[in-house]
Amino acid sequence: MIGFRNDSTNRTARSRVRRLAGIGMALPLAVGALVAGGAGTAVAGPGSGPTAVVSMGDSYISGEAGRWKGNSLTNSGNRTGTDRAWVSGSTYDPSKVYGATAGGCDRSDSAEVKSAGAIADVAVNLACSGATSENVFRASNGGVAFKGEAPQADQLAAVAANNNVKVIALSIGGNDLGFADIIKECAYDFVLWNSYCYDDQQSVVDQKMDAVMANVGKSVDEVRTVMRGAGYSDSSYRIVLQSYPSPIPRGTENRYTQSDWSRLNSGGCPFWNKDSDWARDSLVPQIANRIKGVAAAKGVQFLDLRDMMQGREVCAKASKQVTTAAPASAKTSEWARWIDSSETQGLVQESMHPNYFGQLAAGRCLALVVAQPASGGFGCKNTAGADQTGMYLTPSS
Repeated sequence: MIGFRNDSTNRTARSRVRRLAGIGMALPLAVGALVAGGAGTAVAGPGSGPTAVVSMGDSYISGEAGRWKGNSLTNSGNRTGTDRAWVSGSTYDPSKVYGATAGGCDRSDSAEVKSAGAIADVAVNLACSGATSENVFRASNGGVAFKGEAPQADQLAAVAANNNVKVIALSIGGNDLGFADIIKECAYDFVLWNSYCYDDQQSVVDQKMDAVMANVGKSVDEVRTVMRGAGYSDSSYRIVLQSYPSPIPRGTENRYTQSDWSRLNSGGCPFWNKDSDWARDSLVPQIANRIKGVAAAKGVQFLDLRDMMQGREVCAKASKQVTTAAPASAKTSEWARWIDSSETQGLVQESMHPNYFGQLAAGRCLALVVAQPASGGFGCKNTAGADQTGMYLTPSS
């Protein structure tokens, strides 16, 4: 039983929850602009032209929340150095981080495929915030255009023709599963209903999981089909299928008490301990284990990110919010974007995603796994007190 809090006078806190309704796993670029070369350029094809690494899928790999270097309660200026979109005074330009995709696909300059470093000559980010599996499939096989762009597999065909693709990193399935809705419902249960979400939401997940994983597998098949059509053998490049990190910590690892409004108003993590434990130790591992199964069945590499942000999550005791006394730092700041209950910073679709520091870490994970043989699976973890250079691989359990 959850103890009832005296919130009869806290109308501000209640009204802020309305902003949660906009959370997506988010929560038009021409294909020619995404490939090396342009009109009149000879098609390179496999084995020639610049090598390329490509990212496909949803917001967890597109770069959503890359605008933010930690979280700060300061709502003016550069938000204590956390807001990379700050121009001057009270002027902000998200395109500094997301380019032409600001407010849409939100492909940030620090996205995993960009932060991985020199693993290929060209880094191409086709992933889009809010994308589901059907936005990856080819249009000829059930794919659907999204945010003014062709399905990602169709975009991949152009990239494969003009580059020598060596790595394709894929993050997909979270939006199919309704991860954003789960976050929203769990936050509602903390702020409005004084109840838990884990039991009802686990039932929803269980009902969807098999169909979602079938679509994750189809996404891999679509990538394979496109690459074969472009003349690539399966062994000439690798697909890295990755899971999701948890943006929130376990209940005992949360620095804010659950008995008052500090988790909402100060921390931006409005979740009960039991719901936090379920998300961290049940939901995220369940998704990861099922994606691992898909990777094994399809013969692609698995990158397990379930523990990537351990101790760096929103509200984690082992990390700090950014203040004048604790400047933004990948060594001390949170690696995930909070839920902005103040309604004064950025876009709600950035909530609960790896921020700038988290994306640098994910990029390092990708670079580490690409340096390994193109088979099997690996987990990627952080070293407490270190920045992204402290990321390391473990055999996937």
